[in-house]
Amino acid sequence: MNNSTLILLIVLFFITSAIGVVTGSNSLITVPVMFQFGIDPKIAVATNMFGLTFMNIGAIIPFMRQGAIDYRKMSPLVVLTIISSAIGALLVGLITSQSIKLIVSVAMIAVTIFTLLKPDAGIAKMEDVTQRAKILVFILTFFLGIYGGLYSGGYTTMLTAVYVAFFGLTFSEAVASTKFINVFSSLVATVIFMWQGLVD
Repeated sequence: MNNSTLILLIVLFFITSAIGVVTGSNSLITVPVMFQFGIDPKIAVATNMFGLTFMNIGAIIPFMRQGAIDYRKMSPLVVLTIISSAIGALLVGLITSQSIKLIVSVAMIAVTIFTLLKPDAGIAKMEDVTQRAKILVFILTFFLGIYGGLYSGGYTTMLTAVYVAFFGLTFSEAVASTKFINVFSSLVATVIFMWQGLVD
């Protein structure tokens, strides 16, 4: 990677991070751009995750200061996320680079369709949280955690929608909660990617 490419990627990551702190989904932009610069898909995903970890830590600090996170409520979801994100990150080392590209492409399309078909996702709050809804939240958190550890593009956007729709959180509470959970998702994935030698 030459210096001009590196500078362009730094600028891009800075811009998308500034936006992603609020909206999430910046990986839907950064990773495909890294592909276009000829970076190996596995390295692109892993290096992007490394950067996301620091962005997520910075993003969660204001929410923690405001006391916006229900740590007791989030604790079991964090445990599920650590396990599932580790699985997702390990999958990156097992599948081919072409498969990574395919997953990223499909994810971009899926998140776009999800956003278009469900523009109110994450807005309509469930007032009465049933036991069935809680179980669904745990299941979705686990499977989305695998995706979060594998790629992460649109991960917090979908997770926020789940927590508002099925967990009885307000939009601001859900954003704070998913930012908190994403710290653990990106951190455990980054550790595994570094162990695999994929972070450049």
